[in-house]
Amino acid sequence: MTRASDNPRPPEAARAAGTPAAAGRKGKRTVLVVDDEKDLVDLITYNLTRNGYAVLGAFGGNEALEIAARQTPDLIVLDLMLPGIDGTEVARRLKADSRTAGIPIVMLTAKGEETDVVVGLTLGADDYVTKPFSMKILLARLSAVLRRGETAAGAVDATILKAGPLSIDTSKPEVTVHDEPVKLTLTEFKLLAALVAARGRVLTRDQLMDRAMGTDVFVTDRAIDVHITAIRKKLGAANWLVHTVRGVGYRLRESPEDGE
Repeated sequence: MTRASDNPRPPEAARAAGTPAAAGRKGKRTVLVVDDEKDLVDLITYNLTRNGYAVLGAFGGNEALEIAARQTPDLIVLDLMLPGIDGTEVARRLKADSRTAGIPIVMLTAKGEETDVVVGLTLGADDYVTKPFSMKILLARLSAVLRRGETAAGAVDATILKAGPLSIDTSKPEVTVHDEPVKLTLTEFKLLAALVAARGRVLTRDQLMDRAMGTDVFVTDRAIDVHITAIRKKLGAANWLVHTVRGVGYRLRESPEDGE
């Protein structure tokens, strides 16, 4: 559990959140922290700053949307319980806006029930952390999400992956079906790319987690299933590409007639 005594902060930490100067330091990753608890925003800001991040802060949904559109941070830490527009609606609007759709979201919430987590992941969140939380764990999860984004954007093994009407350009990253763009979150992109790269081989949920998210990230089987459901929905009529192998995991199908 995070306690203020565990993470002492100087008075200026409270002023760092939400200031353009904090976000404009060259070469630093920028994180937008959204929570209506000012003390918690200050605490996270202080610890992120100590670890080399630039930080923006917002205390409500509308403010978060405005800052995200104007500053385009590298990552957003988003509480679900916000005044006015709640966190789930903020996430939905972020993913619907072309300016912010590609920004990864880590949900920070006291709602630990599976249904709340599933809703967040369905809306496009890349990860979640429940309150009370360890600051070290939060930092590790944020770092892991950003690394996944770097891998997708940097494309160490940049190439074009194809399967039926599906094309994946790992150097951008970009996904098209019948030459029409498909908007995926970074986590969804990595999962789909892993399936296509496996070329029909069945991948267990654990293998998908490792290939798409890294071995240092804990993700439940249910979370993987939610991401796969979201991918299928976005693939539209080509949703047959991702096939469920009952009791095992998932695999790519090259054609609708491709059996198990």
